Amino acid sequence: MKTIYFIPLACLTLLFSCKQDSKSPQEKDKKIEEVTSKTEVVLPTTYAEISIAQGGEWTDGPRGHKEYSNRTSFKNVSELTVPKEHTDHSWYLRYEGPGWESNKVGYRLYLDWRNAIDIFGKVSDTLELSHIGQDGFDSYHELNDWGMDILKAGKSMGIGSIGRYVNNEVLHFNTVEETSVAVNNTVEASTVHIDYQGWETANKIIDLKSVLSIKPESRITKHTIQASKAIEGICTGIVDHNVGLIKSEDNTGTWAYIATYGEQTLVPDQLGMALFYKVDNVAEVKTGEDDHLVIFKPNTEPISFYFLGAWEKEKNGITNKADFLTYINSKLTDLNSNNSL
Repeated sequence: MKTIYFIPLACLTLLFSCKQDSKSPQEKDKKIEEVTSKTEVVLPTTYAEISIAQGGEWTDGPRGHKEYSNRTSFKNVSELTVPKEHTDHSWYLRYEGPGWESNKVGYRLYLDWRNAIDIFGKVSDTLELSHIGQDGFDSYHELNDWGMDILKAGKSMGIGSIGRYVNNEVLHFNTVEETSVAVNNTVEASTVHIDYQGWETANKIIDLKSVLSIKPESRITKHTIQASKAIEGICTGIVDHNVGLIKSEDNTGTWAYIATYGEQTLVPDQLGMALFYKVDNVAEVKTGEDDHLVIFKPNTEPISFYFLGAWEKEKNGITNKADFLTYINSKLTDLNSNNSL
């Protein structure tokens, strides 16, 4: 009985195969074109990376610390435990730390004791990080066809990074037992994860998790931090370049912001920066020696805030203070309505 049923089935399969093969080359090409035309290619509009030097060796440098010398290339990795030898200007990490970008703006974090976040202003609307710093370690300090590093962080936290405010001073990450970083890219967002193990400041030692993410078509970075212990003084902020501090006028909502606008780039030209914070998470907003500060209440729960840079040379960008204020006020309205950006 099984044989009786299998023979017709085999014949049908053969017949179907013959019919398929009987199609002309023109018909087959047309079918392929139809399938291809229905396939949408989604190009990424965000990107994050961490890139390490290859082919060299650690040597004693003229700055009093180890340097990575005689590198032959850089290699992107998805995760990294930062070598004990690495510090500022040790030439091991391409542009000195992880970077993340959308098609509007790029950011990088100095993954050393400074722990400041810098801005890559872009004149293009394409992804650029993968080749920045490849043609010379700090070539990005000069205007290129893609844009340039526009923010002078100095002794500050730059924009949206983390420090600890103690005795009228922002303490950076001078003493950390171990720092690790990982990057992740999806269609929805690009993300940088950083774990600081054993961060010591003013006789307090904690672990700190930091997650920075950016979405397509956005200038905005979401920064979520979580401390292992509830200690006073953990803070973020915006570098103070003496252009005046702007605060949100409507403080009736859940969220508020601090911002600056003016000639505060290395060019110099117009740059707007803003930092949005949840009011209930914050103990104090004040101006320190180098930064406009947002100081958080002691907490072990995750704390999220948002920051952005808007450069006047950005393609179809914001070119005056009035438009910048309109823009950040609209984002504040969105936050107070949806609790997220």
